[in-house]
Amino acid sequence: MQDTTPLDIRLMNATAALLFAAAALAFAWLALSWVARWPVFAIRAVKIDGDVSRNSVSTIRANAIPKLSGNFFTVDLQRAQQAFQSVPWVRRAVVQRVWPDRLAVRLEEHRAVAHWGDDRLVNDHGEVFEANLGDVEEEGLPALEGPAGSASQVLHMYRTLAPVIERLDTRIEAMRLSERGSWRLELDDGATIELGRGEAAEVLARLERFVATWPQVRAQYPGPLQYADLRHHNGYAVRIRGVTTLVAPAQQKRN
Repeated sequence: MQDTTPLDIRLMNATAALLFAAAALAFAWLALSWVARWPVFAIRAVKIDGDVSRNSVSTIRANAIPKLSGNFFTVDLQRAQQAFQSVPWVRRAVVQRVWPDRLAVRLEEHRAVAHWGDDRLVNDHGEVFEANLGDVEEEGLPALEGPAGSASQVLHMYRTLAPVIERLDTRIEAMRLSERGSWRLELDDGATIELGRGEAAEVLARLERFVATWPQVRAQYPGPLQYADLRHHNGYAVRIRGVTTLVAPAQQKRN
């Protein structure tokens, strides 16, 4: 049956229905917001799991929990995550609500694999982070250095070259990438190796060539390596402790 109600009346009825629905939704939202703020929904427990070897649970709580605000419904999980990640040695935190009054926090700690500059560290993801260097328990960490944002690249190069250097019965103590992209190694036996610039494969090839031929040089000129410059196109230059090409003064007089 066709509706014979005038158009303006139908429009008024539709508008009124929409306004009523909007008012009902607004009232429901206000009611839920009011209920959600009741003390009964306060967060009463925070459970912390995961990596807690660098910090005790009590230390983590003391540093992070005072920064939390709100109750079970209103707590900002992103800010809560940032609060836990601000604790020294915490790399990542995942924060979840657990009904009816708890937060569950899972932590991942930084794993230091190298020093970066004078007062920072590099984790196993190639990320630079700050921590009390006195808390570092790992011994023999290499010292890496490079331009801002290059930590991941430097760590990758270190991991590429370290096994090659170990064939010389020594290890990399420090590695530096200059602003111009040139690589330098300092070994734990006191030697310095200039690797020059280029892609990782080029730098690796230079070092491989040096390591493969060094035993022959050492057999002819015994003595500890002091300095090696691998930036030459078809070879390298070395300086060996106790070996000199200078003519002795007495020999100069005879000549």
